[in-house]
Amino acid sequence: MSAPNVPDADILNPLLEESASLHHHLCPRQVLGVRIGLLGLRLLGFINDKYEPRFNNDSKRLLAIVEINGCGVDGVSVATGCWIGRRTLRIVDAGKVAATLVDTVSGRAFRVSPSHESRSHACNLAPEASSRWHAYLQSYQSMADDLLLKYEEVQLLQSVEEIISYPEAVALCDECGEEIFNAREEILEDRLLCLTCAGYAYYRIAG
Repeated sequence: MSAPNVPDADILNPLLEESASLHHHLCPRQVLGVRIGLLGLRLLGFINDKYEPRFNNDSKRLLAIVEINGCGVDGVSVATGCWIGRRTLRIVDAGKVAATLVDTVSGRAFRVSPSHESRSHACNLAPEASSRWHAYLQSYQSMADDLLLKYEEVQLLQSVEEIISYPEAVALCDECGEEIFNAREEILEDRLLCLTCAGYAYYRIAG
């Protein structure tokens, strides 16, 4: 990858507008999400050093694993074409504004997150801003990648095949009888169980 860069406004602004349309406003985390997605695409070679052309993920080659829920996720989605409904986006909610972009063909993956100094850089770049929030919103759109973001190449602990699975995989839980899709069942003592019946429930029956 060449020297640190920043997307041109004619590339960045339409993505920000698309993300803002999902929330009826634009916030700093949406900008971060878009910038994280674009840098991930650039690191994987899906777009060039000038961030063009815009990547088309119709082939579902790209997988995004995002570490927080909320508006930043939509920023990643509009930049990468990865969406939960298309099974190309996963949320592992660690409460961090970070995402790992995975090339499902080559297996290469890069984790991208804000640099530790990104907020202080933002305030220094926009001293006239009416608040820190507005400084972040303004500066995150124009900061060079090396000031705004950091990245590292990573290896997934699960294979891409295990993470994505396939929609045709359907099983029935031996305990509750409910359908299980995407090969998410567990085998315990020779019984095929859904995650809830296997002890990984996120709820209990009221009363």
